[in-house]
Amino acid sequence: MSGPMKREIWNARVIKSIKIAVAAVLSIAIAGELGLKYSATAGIITVLSIRNTKRETLQSAGNRALAFLCALAIAAGCFWLLDYSLWAFALYLFGFALLCLCLGWGEAIAMNSVLVTHFMTERSMGPGILANEIALFLTGTGMGIAVNLHLHRKGVEFDRLAGEADRQIKGILHRMSLWLPREDKSGYVPDCFASLETALEAAKLCAVENYNNVFRRGDSRELDYIKMRERQSVILREIYENILKLQYLPRQAHMVAEFLGQIERDYHRDNTVEGLLEELDQLLVRLKGEELPVNREEFEARAVLFYILMQIHSLLEVKRAFLLDPS
Repeated sequence: MSGPMKREIWNARVIKSIKIAVAAVLSIAIAGELGLKYSATAGIITVLSIRNTKRETLQSAGNRALAFLCALAIAAGCFWLLDYSLWAFALYLFGFALLCLCLGWGEAIAMNSVLVTHFMTERSMGPGILANEIALFLTGTGMGIAVNLHLHRKGVEFDRLAGEADRQIKGILHRMSLWLPREDKSGYVPDCFASLETALEAAKLCAVENYNNVFRRGDSRELDYIKMRERQSVILREIYENILKLQYLPRQAHMVAEFLGQIERDYHRDNTVEGLLEELDQLLVRLKGEELPVNREEFEARAVLFYILMQIHSLLEVKRAFLLDPS
């Protein structure tokens, strides 16, 4: 992981820690001003309610609200059966934990169980303490939602990360154009693909976060862009493996290498690659008009070159399909 990326991760962690601390303190202060018992619990609820994105925060809040209602119903039944005893709480915890785990609400077990302990301490589920717990839940959860509502898409950040992935792909194309016409490929190693995977993963994480920080459905263009680049990276890896197979170099190898260089020179995010596809068709026509191979080595090498051109066609078609897709 590069130094700048490590600093970004560290800065994000510091910012989130500050956000959690401030939100929890504000929640406790508000609960105190409202005169609620066990006001510190509101701060804990806030801490447990904060998520990385708006969509995650609201979804989590909805699940917690449903879980809270279930916890109240289960607790009321257990305390009615066994009074406000430790056995009643154990029975409640068993039933509530089982329900939450079955419904995917595991994160709500601890928070709601803390609220239920207040009923056991007060030995009552009367209107007063019930209203107190509901107010604690609403204060803590509301503050957690409020803290995350200011989150916005990181468009500039995504452009930077996607641009880094694009630069990695350009570099791969450049190296391919240099190594393909060489007989000795012992120094042609695949480390560039590891760098590309790292860049794509960073861009994907940013795209996912951006997608979850907007409420408008269908705004997935950034995710689609990264998926397109990921498909291209797979094709590029296959081209690389076929280049390594070329030990014998017919003169047509220089033509293919030159076309790879042309793709690199014309590479940019908004290129529909229509022109490159036309040039590729012309190159294929030229190669089909060449004289037949004179020996087995040339035949096998030209077969590999033809397959590489088919892979290049797939590489360009993936980009063309993405840009022509209106969604």
